[in-house]
Amino acid sequence: MSTNTPTPPAAPLQRDASLPLAHQLAQRYAERIRQRLLLPGARLPSVRECARHHGVSPHTVVAAYDQLQAEGLLEARRQRGFFVRETRARPPAPALAGGPVPRQVPLDATTLIRGMFGTDTTRAPGSGVLPADWLDIGLLQSALRRAQAGSPDLHVAYGEPAGDARLRLALTRRLADLGIQAAPEQLLTTAGATQALDLITRGLLQPGDAVLVDDPGWAVEFARLANSGMRLLPVPRHPDGGPDLTVMQQLAEAHHPRAYVTVSVLHNPTGSSLSAAQAHTILKLADQHDLLIVEDDTYAFLAPEHTVRLSALDGLKRTIYVSGFSKFLSPAWRVGYLAASPERTQRLIDLKLLSNLTSNALPERAVAHVLDQGQLRRHAERVQQRLDAARSRSVALAERAGARFVSPPRGLFGWIDVGVDTERLAQPLLDAGWLTAPGVLFSATRQPGSLMRINFATAQTAAFWRDLQRCIEALRGG
Repeated sequence: MSTNTPTPPAAPLQRDASLPLAHQLAQRYAERIRQRLLLPGARLPSVRECARHHGVSPHTVVAAYDQLQAEGLLEARRQRGFFVRETRARPPAPALAGGPVPRQVPLDATTLIRGMFGTDTTRAPGSGVLPADWLDIGLLQSALRRAQAGSPDLHVAYGEPAGDARLRLALTRRLADLGIQAAPEQLLTTAGATQALDLITRGLLQPGDAVLVDDPGWAVEFARLANSGMRLLPVPRHPDGGPDLTVMQQLAEAHHPRAYVTVSVLHNPTGSSLSAAQAHTILKLADQHDLLIVEDDTYAFLAPEHTVRLSALDGLKRTIYVSGFSKFLSPAWRVGYLAASPERTQRLIDLKLLSNLTSNALPERAVAHVLDQGQLRRHAERVQQRLDAARSRSVALAERAGARFVSPPRGLFGWIDVGVDTERLAQPLLDAGWLTAPGVLFSATRQPGSLMRINFATAQTAAFWRDLQRCIEALRGG
């Protein structure tokens, strides 16, 4: 993530400007709506709350909201307030934790993605990546030089369709350390884990298929599946780390889903991991209902050794394992991979050929170098030590601010309850210059609530927690 463009606190409204206060306020909210920092269906602050926050009269707020309605950006709902206008129908909450979410799920994931570009991570406690200064630039530069010196042909020839052969061989050893046995021909490299997930969806699923997903879960995956025509079946994720297996069984019996997409280790956003008993039950259920399990292990290098993987227990029969290096080495490298049965891998190689021929061989060869030389393991140890210290500090600050951890703090993310609607809380915090990740972004059905995700590495600033307390008190006072 770039740190070149910080996210400064919003400037106060200018009383001596030629532009009326109401127009300034309307412009501020209009810009946030267009940038999708305010999502379709989001409720704006009440007139009284907004007037108090910005130090203006209620009449000024009403005029600003009227202007936004005239521009088609807001709608007023009787007895409820002002809401960002929907561009598509908002999906209803499923019955019995269970009916499929319609395919027209809004692509609210763009809010999280936009937060990955041009934002100073020191002002983004809801960030999804490691701070740039935690990455080892020297390691990256050295690996690229070695890759270039040893293989000048990488600059002038197409790479192998399945991915760099040296990297795939190194990955077999990496997977063996995780208990996953896979031959090089079972591996396919991709442009990050995101492309791997996209190839699986397009190559092995069909529009209209029902797919089980964790709720809360990764908003980008919800949006990607919905945009591909899948029907989402949200499975509640327990604080102890696993999905609600009773609900999963009910959904499988009622809707005959084709797949289950999950983050089994250091789940995003809760930080929890599956137990061995939960993993065994999930695999039995998959066998019973002919489910394909897509296991996204994006944060594998931050997990403790010997953490249970579904793919290790299953032997890649019903599972496809997905991981990558972009979040851990460099977002610019976009190196990911998947491991599957030989038949599925070949099918996905063919689709990769049709999509973009090959992936970038140079960074793949560089990753092979850092794997083979043990540099990646040493880098992981340094990051984990630094993350342990950051987590301790962030947890202490969060608890001092009155936040409650819904899941035990582990990995990169904390899932906290702050006692007020975090979608509403996000706006005054944005005014103070803080980019947060309210819980609604991780709900497949866009359900608001008092939960939010924090990144332990970027939430160590005491000033953020002071502003959080101040904004919470202001919301409760309103």
